[in-house]
Amino acid sequence: MTFDPTDTGDWRAAVRELAAMVRPSASDGERRAAESIASHLRALGCRATVEEERAHGGYWWPIGLVNAFTGAAALLSLRRGRCRRTRALAISIAGIGVAALWDDLSHGRRWFRRALLPHRPTWNVVAETGDAAAPRTVVLIAHHDAAHSGLIFHPILPRIPLKLAPRLHAAAGRSFPLLYAVVMGPVLVFVGSILGTRRLLSAGAALSAGATVAMADIGLRASVPGANDNLSAVGALIALADVLRQRPVDGVRVLLLSTGSEESFSEGMHAFGRRHFPELDPDRTEMVCLECLGGPTLIVIEGEGMLRMRDYPIDSREALADAAARAGIPIVRGLRTTAATDAIIPLRAGYRVATLASVDETKLPMNYHWPNDVPEALHWGTIEQAIAVCEEFLRSRSGQG
Repeated sequence: MTFDPTDTGDWRAAVRELAAMVRPSASDGERRAAESIASHLRALGCRATVEEERAHGGYWWPIGLVNAFTGAAALLSLRRGRCRRTRALAISIAGIGVAALWDDLSHGRRWFRRALLPHRPTWNVVAETGDAAAPRTVVLIAHHDAAHSGLIFHPILPRIPLKLAPRLHAAAGRSFPLLYAVVMGPVLVFVGSILGTRRLLSAGAALSAGATVAMADIGLRASVPGANDNLSAVGALIALADVLRQRPVDGVRVLLLSTGSEESFSEGMHAFGRRHFPELDPDRTEMVCLECLGGPTLIVIEGEGMLRMRDYPIDSREALADAAARAGIPIVRGLRTTAATDAIIPLRAGYRVATLASVDETKLPMNYHWPNDVPEALHWGTIEQAIAVCEEFLRSRSGQG
């Protein structure tokens, strides 16, 4: 497929082209996707580079290993009863496991996967447009790797509360904290080992076994096409590059960032931060994360956190919502996500950041991590709305809004 930057609809063609690539995190397909995106952006006048970084490329191994070892320690402790050495071993393994999971799921130093798990190349695309001499910078963030599927992502599951408890679902302001389940097993084993409580040990062993099986299932499955998650946002970056080429902005430098290995808990964004945060002054830099823009309803997410909820700065959220209002785009507010986006990395680093996303009637991303996340299912009009919101946001930051 040949990219034609003179065709105003060609960002859609780029989405279709990329969706045909098998591109799990830190894979050769991810590299080819990064090179393709960089080529598209260069054709539209951007200074684009592909930066090679290092990533483990998955989350199922760190979570699965911790739960497997913790579950095994719990079973050993249950078999040997009052043996002090076995009890001490279970306490140690579960305690280290809880600490490792908290660090990994909270986007900390990732010491467990760094120390014990192999790493391989991953690729970020960094493109510059706008006013290169401007003192202010806005970073627009997408990602081009694709997630593995798994039974825990089966589309019928998020529809259960919608059917069984529609009023509670309508009032809910955050998604179900699914990843609590992968931490609770080690927590129960740790507490049960300290207290010598067999019921807690048994419950912890069962939960750890379930988490291990779930992670193995994800690891063994293929990656999905990832049209909504997150080629919809990559398409928006390409469209915005075209918009800024035709209608330039002064007074703001714009970085278009597409990360690799986002699906392995933002390893690509971690690497971008290590490389570029020292040169991006938090007082002069704002970031907008674009996530799953191809659903029916556009939203400004209020906050995120897999274990601990962190709200985005109120000024950033309001600025994004105000840009939507000026563009005449309806936006839903009030939702927080217990999934992870790349926004969590700059948020933890002290940057002003907000996330623009979309959801369906389940209040979750459409076709999330499932094989039917294909271009044919996208709500292209919602992506166009997101592009309009981002353009308005950029012009407001440049004083042209």
